[in-house]
Amino acid sequence: MNYIEQYWQEIQNGNVSVSYKIKKVYEHLVQKLSDDKSRYFFDEKQASRVIEFIERFCKHSKGKWAGKPVLLELWQKAAISAMFGFLDKNTRFRQYREVILFVARKNGKSTLASGIGNYLLFADNEAGPEIYSVATKKDQAKIIWTEASRMIRKSPALAKRSKILVSEIKCNFNDGTFKALSSESNSLDGLNVHGSLIDELHAIKDKNLYDVVVDGMTARNQPLSLIISTMGTVREGIFDLKYEEGKRIIDGYSQADGYKDETVLPLFYELDKREEWINPACWQKANPALGTIKSSEQLAVKVNRAKAESKLLKNLLCKDFNIRETAGEAFLSFEQLNNEAVFDIDLLKPRYGIGGVDLSSTTDLTNATLIFKTRDNLDVLYVEQMYWIPEDLFEKRVQEDNIPYDIWYERGFIRKCSGNRINYHDVVEWFIEMQQKHDIYLYKCGYDSWSAAYFVEDMKNQFGEMTMEAVIQGKKTLSAPMKNLEAELTAKRIIYNNNPVLKWCMGNVSVDIDKNNNIQPCKTSRTLRIDGFAGLLDAFVVLERNLEDYLNLY
Repeated sequence: MNYIEQYWQEIQNGNVSVSYKIKKVYEHLVQKLSDDKSRYFFDEKQASRVIEFIERFCKHSKGKWAGKPVLLELWQKAAISAMFGFLDKNTRFRQYREVILFVARKNGKSTLASGIGNYLLFADNEAGPEIYSVATKKDQAKIIWTEASRMIRKSPALAKRSKILVSEIKCNFNDGTFKALSSESNSLDGLNVHGSLIDELHAIKDKNLYDVVVDGMTARNQPLSLIISTMGTVREGIFDLKYEEGKRIIDGYSQADGYKDETVLPLFYELDKREEWINPACWQKANPALGTIKSSEQLAVKVNRAKAESKLLKNLLCKDFNIRETAGEAFLSFEQLNNEAVFDIDLLKPRYGIGGVDLSSTTDLTNATLIFKTRDNLDVLYVEQMYWIPEDLFEKRVQEDNIPYDIWYERGFIRKCSGNRINYHDVVEWFIEMQQKHDIYLYKCGYDSWSAAYFVEDMKNQFGEMTMEAVIQGKKTLSAPMKNLEAELTAKRIIYNNNPVLKWCMGNVSVDIDKNNNIQPCKTSRTLRIDGFAGLLDAFVVLERNLEDYLNLY
């Protein structure tokens, strides 16, 4: 019985507690072991080779285990077996080119990554392997690199076959190199990557760094990118893109027409529900090394402290239980704003909608929102949105903001306006398109009272004089609707088709509060955008003003 089967048996027997996603992944891997029709087969000898290398040549450098051999736990052996053991039947190259390992802190992920990096450098039978430890900051990138170099120094066999310099490990017999790489590095060009160890993905805001590393792997036959991270508070960056991709892959295992990518292995150790953080029986879901590498007693102390001091909870949930969160000063927690429910607008057949707009000229996003209810379910509010960026500034915005506008554009969530400014008539045309394509009549539309007069007139000419309603952007107007909107989002009564741009905007919202606890939205950071939330809020204000009349339309 190999380590994948052993781990799966432990999961089935209830001896280890794992997340739903981990369970689905290992169920899939076990099925593949006996799938003769698959393009891939499992080579136990190859999988064991990596495990044997790490346990024989790699030693700990810190704490109570310093100087002792790295002895891998079952969950680590199972993961390594999956990474390295599945091979293409025709080429015998590895199946998995990217492994996404999300696990809570202090579970030995840096030690594991260092051992794998050394294997790729010394023992993967690759000529001139280039191995990189990757992170946003140089200091973070050197954590794995430094641990790998310490392992080499403590191993006579590895030490005599390599030379450790200030920022580079050189392998004597295969011309291999192992370096730390960050966005601060002098040059990110010309990489020929055999192995990348991407540390703390949640902190990487520069998507270009990830793209450069991935692009640098194309010349290798069986490169491996290992992403290791805890959860974080940077929403809709590269972390969320990879997390959502991993979720789609896992869901696709049991769906004939689901999303497939047989080169990516997602391993997400996390709580299934936020409220499980107070249940010790669930802690192992995010902490597979709990009780061995990570102290159960110390985690219990941190949990008790968080129960007593709420300000400690967000960091605990992110780092010790892998629950996605928003920034500390954010108006909405990720649990509040996240709603992955989707709808088909043509099946719902809404008749009347209420609009909201947040206009910009060049810097911010321009947003148009359409909200509506249906006769069959008046308790739920549905949201459709569109965003615009000037075409001439699009690439600059992608690079400077480090936000995946390009991916959102490809997926149809963002459109480009020709030139270097927003053409507000494009916004008008979108509302016309919604009416003509989906037969939704625009009953009312809220807008910032400072909006361009010609846009308002254009809308009135298209949809009627009584359609447009000004929304003054102040606490007196916005406070109560904003609090009500928070309640509706928390109760999951607002469905926005899992729109990633709106989700990102909502995560960027902070609040300006006066002495009477009245609030209005503001940004958590000057460079972040909240336009999608602002457009939704304007529409929601107008809905509350006209709720009785709107419901009477049904």
